Amino acid sequence: MLSAAAALAQQPIREVAITIDDLPIAQSGPRACESDRLLSLTERLLTPIRGRHIPVTAFLIGGNCPKLTVEERRAVLALWTGAGAELGNHTYSHRGLNASPIVEYEQDILRAEPVLKGAMGNRRIRYFRSPMLQTGPDATTKKRLESFLAAHGYQQAPVTFDNSDWMFSYVLQDPAMAERVRKEYVPYMESIISFFEKRSVEVVGREFPQVLLIHANELNAGLLPALLDMLEQRGYRFVSLEHALQDAAYRLPNEYAGKGGFSWIHRWSMTKGMAAKGEPDEPVWLREAYGRTAGK
Repeated sequence: MLSAAAALAQQPIREVAITIDDLPIAQSGPRACESDRLLSLTERLLTPIRGRHIPVTAFLIGGNCPKLTVEERRAVLALWTGAGAELGNHTYSHRGLNASPIVEYEQDILRAEPVLKGAMGNRRIRYFRSPMLQTGPDATTKKRLESFLAAHGYQQAPVTFDNSDWMFSYVLQDPAMAERVRKEYVPYMESIISFFEKRSVEVVGREFPQVLLIHANELNAGLLPALLDMLEQRGYRFVSLEHALQDAAYRLPNEYAGKGGFSWIHRWSMTKGMAAKGEPDEPVWLREAYGRTAGK
């Protein structure tokens, strides 16, 4: 029988960029934005990132946690940049493009820039990520957004390992469900990653550096070490978003325009006219619990 080290050595070398959405915090209860709690939660989330020297790109909602003072917001964002994170634009109000006029959406992107520039200093803001991964409900809107981003020096940050970590985080707030959430979160994430590994080969012809989306929330503040361990056990090393996007896979044609917000692997497969295959759904118990918990 192979030792754990020998088994790991036989696995393919894989790469993944960790990206974290919805800064300063999301899906973590009504007190999550209180300064002391926010700083503590952020420290817990960043501890394994610093400890493992993981390059991270994190996307800020400019108007999130509106009761924070300028100084409090600056302090929490300094934790991110101090840990080596590159910050990107996730709009000011996290509005979805499906239900927002493109003119208003563009202004929402620009409105987030002063907060980002205050945190990034002289570093250029390179990346934008569309909230809910909505990149245009029709071809005209999609093309206009792409032109707007290019004109303002942004690159859309794609996602290949899309998932529902946010739903687990909402349900974690229910004390009666918390133990089950903690037990089943990483296995669910591994099922998602396993699916997209196989689908990558079907759509692209090979595996390539992936981009994982998770959120800045209480769930990942507690379980990120276990999530990172799982990725390492599957043969992944952690790379920057910049490194991942240099792969030719991210230059594949993406002609998808519509209201769906999902993995770029699905978008490439649809552009190729391939038969659809969907990743594993969230557990039924989780969806039911989310319906009871969200908004509390």
